[in-house]
Amino acid sequence: MNHNQLEYIFNQFKHNAVFESVQELVSGHINDTYLIQTTNKPYYILQKINHTVFKDVPGLVSNKVLISQHLQHKLKHLPKNELFRRVLSFISSKTENFYFKNEDGCYWNLMRYIDDSITFETVNSAHIAYEAGKLFGNFLNLTSDFELTKLTTVIPKFHDMSFRYSQFEEALQKASQERLDLAKNQILLVQELKEEMHILQRLKESGDIRLRVTHNDTKVSNALFTQGNKGLCVIDTDTIMPGIIHYDFGDAIRSICNTGEEDEINLDLVKFNVSYYKAYAKGFLEQIGDSLSEIETKYLLLGAKSMIFIMAIRFLTDYLNNDIYYKTKYLEHNLNRSKNQLKLLQSLTNQEKELA
Repeated sequence: MNHNQLEYIFNQFKHNAVFESVQELVSGHINDTYLIQTTNKPYYILQKINHTVFKDVPGLVSNKVLISQHLQHKLKHLPKNELFRRVLSFISSKTENFYFKNEDGCYWNLMRYIDDSITFETVNSAHIAYEAGKLFGNFLNLTSDFELTKLTTVIPKFHDMSFRYSQFEEALQKASQERLDLAKNQILLVQELKEEMHILQRLKESGDIRLRVTHNDTKVSNALFTQGNKGLCVIDTDTIMPGIIHYDFGDAIRSICNTGEEDEINLDLVKFNVSYYKAYAKGFLEQIGDSLSEIETKYLLLGAKSMIFIMAIRFLTDYLNNDIYYKTKYLEHNLNRSKNQLKLLQSLTNQEKELA
């Protein structure tokens, strides 16, 4: 979009600021995000929410705003400037919604920009893993008393193992013989792990593990840090939904503890980093450990295994379906991603005694 269009959209929100310039940020894969610079600080983040991925954008925005307001209330003892740095702050539109819908049906929301902060795409020290654990653990702790009935489920069955496994089984029936042959070893491994990987799903369905507010995308790049590498603010709250704590713990571990990139095809480079796991778990449990039930604590490590497995099965399913969901750069890209995740899971399992 051009400068004038973005300025017009920005001015549909109640901010009392004067637009000066705009810069597109390319960190996300789903939404379009822009940094709006104004004549005076604060600056703002203007975001176009992908309504083809998210079917209920008003519900999604409501989730983000309600959780931010809840966090702001919990941290109201902080000075206002500090509060704006630790919690996302959304700006309402002139129609009193927290989003603006333009004539082509696109939804936009606006929040204050948190300056003098940094993000990490990958973790390069146990200290960063520890700080990330503290930050996400504190987020879950502060939202643990939020009334779940107020939340919209923005992506139904997102981390539902039974659903993901049924998608895999359907893909097996339709896949070409060539792809079935190439993925033979991965298919067998997924089938062998089926029972263990459904344990958390069954505990959730039985109510033995309670539903909480969960972020559902706890990669380290969704955490802001201070210039001194201290955890500052949890961001990218589009996928907030009711879930179990193992989703957020496991997804963070999956992204933080892989010594290789997710696309790495040299599987000798893919190992599970035990020291990063211990550091993240230490920070996480310092913040939320006292509020966890015995059964929640018992199965945290299985949460990590399950989230690695669920990504492996999603990549494998997409490969068997001829690559219809994830963007691929070459023919066996999704298969290699699946191999990568299954190697990470194998490495975790081989070191499980060190993690208990």
